[in-house]
Amino acid sequence: MAQLESTFKNMVLVLAGISLFAAITLASVYSVTKEPIAASKVAKQQNAIKEVLPSAFDHLAEPVQVEVNGEQLVVHKAYDKNNGFVGAAVESSSNNGFSGRILVMVGFDKEGNVVNYSVLEQKETPGLGTKMVEWFKTDKGNQSIKGKNPAKNNLTVSKDGGEVDAITAATISSRAFLATINNAYKAYAEQESNDATTGATSKK
Repeated sequence: MAQLESTFKNMVLVLAGISLFAAITLASVYSVTKEPIAASKVAKQQNAIKEVLPSAFDHLAEPVQVEVNGEQLVVHKAYDKNNGFVGAAVESSSNNGFSGRILVMVGFDKEGNVVNYSVLEQKETPGLGTKMVEWFKTDKGNQSIKGKNPAKNNLTVSKDGGEVDAITAATISSRAFLATINNAYKAYAEQESNDATTGATSKK
């Protein structure tokens, strides 16, 4: 096979061919992995909902979006086998983490107390901000937020006058995490208020 003459035109053609091949390859990989990635995210979300809700939880109403501080939060209201309201799981986020966005699923009981939480996404510093996954549910000092009610408790870091111990050397991450909790409660409370006004009921 004759070697292409080393001219500017030929170099451009070769580079264009390589770029086209790379683009087709990347598009193929994306097409193959798109659905599994989406399915994995849905599974993670569903597992998080189950993890953070009260044990009496049996089924959910249709999810509702509630705007809080310019963010669209998703509220999943939960009911027991007798269709009695037991609480809600709220998907809440903050873009103010040390390394960007933090996405959290927070569970509340029917009184508005925090049942549990699950961190869905975070890119915080390993060994520091990443400790949020367990830190705020660990019964040590004033770390745990479980059982606390944002309407009654000041769920901000102690450095800011709040009741919660920040992650050691990760105050920014702690502030962002607690902001997701407080915003989640606002969405939960607003949805409860809307339902009380409209008389909305659950769907099995």
